Parts: sequence; C-alpha cells; structure tokens
Amino acid sequence: MSDSLNLTLVQTDNIWMNNLTNLENLDKQLNNIKTDIIVLPEMFSTGFCMEPSKIAETMDGLSVLWMLKTSKRLNCAVCGSLSIQEKNKYYNRFLFVTPNGIEATYDKKHLFTFGKEDEVYTPGKKLTTIHYKGWKIKPFVCYDLRFPVWSRNTNHYDLALYVANWPANRSFAWNSLLTARAIENMSYVVAVNRIGVDGNEIKYHGDSKVIDPLGETLIDLKESKTVRQISLKINHLEKVRDKFKFLEDKDEFKFKD
Repeated sequence: MSDSLNLTLVQTDNIWMNNLTNLENLDKQLNNIKTDIIVLPEMFSTGFCMEPSKIAETMDGLSVLWMLKTSKRLNCAVCGSLSIQEKNKYYNRFLFVTPNGIEATYDKKHLFTFGKEDEVYTPGKKLTTIHYKGWKIKPFVCYDLRFPVWSRNTNHYDLALYVANWPANRSFAWNSLLTARAIENMSYVVAVNRIGVDGNEIKYHGDSKVIDPLGETLIDLKESKTVRQISLKINHLEKVRDKFKFLEDKDEFKFKD
C-alpha cells in the first residue's frame, strides 16, 4: 500500500450540453498536473441533463476516450460520471480510468426523482470497490449521499468518493451529510461538485471538500473555479480506527433484491 494518496479536485463550471468545449477547457485546467487521481464532477462534460438522447455517449465515446487519453498523458487515474448509453438504456455512470484502461465503473443507484432522473435513466444495482495503489475506494454519485445505508462501510473502505451536481439551495444538506458520512464510516470523504448555472437556470455553489475520518474538513473549495491538490495519509486513518473501534460495533443488515 502507498502510505499517501495524492488527489486533485477539479471544481469547474461547464458549457451546457457541449462535451467538446468542456473537454478542451479541462485540458487547459489540467495541464502538467502531477497526481495520483483526478476527480471530476458528475456528468462533467455536459452538465446534469435529463435529455440523454441528446448527450449520452457509448463506452467508446468522446468523453470516455478523453479520460483514457488524459490518464495516459498525465500518468494518473481520472474519474467522474458521464451520461452513458448501453443496450438502449441510459446510465449515470461513474468511471475510474487509469493508464491501463477502464479499471471500474459504478452506475448511480439513487436516481433523483425530484428532477425526474428516474424517468430517463436506469438505476445501478451494485456497489463497487476500487483497489488503487493499495487503497480501497468506494464511489458514489450525488443523490446517493442522502442514503446512509448505501454508503455504509461494511468492508473497511478507506475513502468514500462522491461526485455531484448538487444545487446551491441545498448546500446545507450537502455539507452536513458529507461530514456525517465521514464520521459514521470512519473514512476519508472526497466530494467534488460543480459551480455556475446550468441550462435549467439551476445554480451551483461548489463546496467541494475533503474530510478526514474524525469529521475535520481538510479542504473546502467554497464557490471558486479551481483545481486543488491534497495528499491523504493512510497512517492517520489507521490511528483513528485503532483508537476508536466504532466500526466493530456496527449492526448487521442485508439489502433486499
């Protein structure tokens, strides 16, 4: 295991439903970055759009190919979610890409019914654990954050990773729930949200952040358009869990099919 994990958080605005321009802008922001993982927001190349027939890509589409190319160029992992079409269905799919290819995917489980996401996208059914540089990483997408059972740390993952398009008018919930997930699961939490205003006139405040297993905020990007880096230490996580063995007292449960 690597003692440290270097992450780059990309909090950015985007041009509504314009993947080419958004990817070009990301290239400028990520020029010569040195890191282990680049974390991008939910639907980072289009915005959170409920017209997948107009924006969805296949797994060999422009945005996926950009992730593969960027990963190789910068020699790091790249992750974020995209609108993906597969077998006549649409998914809000998180991808974790390394220079070796697509290492893992996760389809958003909790679709945002308030925004009618459930009417056009198909929910995922399975959690995913990513093993990278000796770290165990659990990816989630936006609305998943509201459901603590889905984020439950049953296998001692080290890092919960949330990518989102979380609106400004619910930022209090975003900030509160992220802290709660870190504390209750005794894990690092890394959360990347967007800023700006989308094509539906919804405003986003960003508030991307990194929280340690004690609930302390290590980075808070507020409303800025920025790229920030941080190094997480596994020994800090191990010391916290060794001192406070709360996860050993967890209740058992099973998901129903």
